[in-house]
Amino acid sequence: MSLEHSPRPLWLTFDCYGTLIQWDEGLRAAVERILDEKGEHQVDRETLISVYDHHEHALEQTPPHRSFRSLAGLGLQLALEQLGLPASAHDGAILTDSISAMPPFPEVVATLKQLKDLGYKLCIVSNTDDDVIAGNVAQLGGTIDRVITAQQAGAYKPDRRLFDYAHQQLGVSLDQVVHICASPHLDHAAARDIGFRCVWIDRGTGRQLLADYTPDAILPSLDGVPQLFKSLGW
Repeated sequence: MSLEHSPRPLWLTFDCYGTLIQWDEGLRAAVERILDEKGEHQVDRETLISVYDHHEHALEQTPPHRSFRSLAGLGLQLALEQLGLPASAHDGAILTDSISAMPPFPEVVATLKQLKDLGYKLCIVSNTDDDVIAGNVAQLGGTIDRVITAQQAGAYKPDRRLFDYAHQQLGVSLDQVVHICASPHLDHAAARDIGFRCVWIDRGTGRQLLADYTPDAILPSLDGVPQLFKSLGW
């Protein structure tokens, strides 16, 4: 389904981390703190993040379903151990506690308010727990109408069950929603499999498109969304 000559959506759904919230920046700061507290300077930040991401994503798709707090802590423990570093529960607490405090990108709050003024309902669909994301949502200026998490759905992206659950909860058909996201690996796979319309916010992080999917629109930041929609007659 493309954006042109398609109906105006009732709901806009958003990925949270990396789209609305400064995930990469916040994750780097948390990992630097963890390494500094260990007095560790032989393992660089980017290596630990890469190994952590691998374990976290694998755990998200491995039964049984775990809370994000528990799998993030376990993923970090496995990453530290793989790199020959000592691991403790304190490390996981540093990481997950930091997530709630990660701020929005500079243009996000004003853009969300503009979209609200244009009459759209706004929902976040995120791979996290309700209590983790609450601190981020509180920074979004009261613009978010619904928050749907992996905790509620019992599934993590790219598993389509999270989006199926979100669409069911919102009471929308595919032509009544547009999803806006920054993660090709997690969100585009679901868009491809389910068929919902999707706008990619490519913030220049180096993330690559899937080989078998192209989003309906690509923008460098969120503040291009209102003008895009106006250009479509929405």
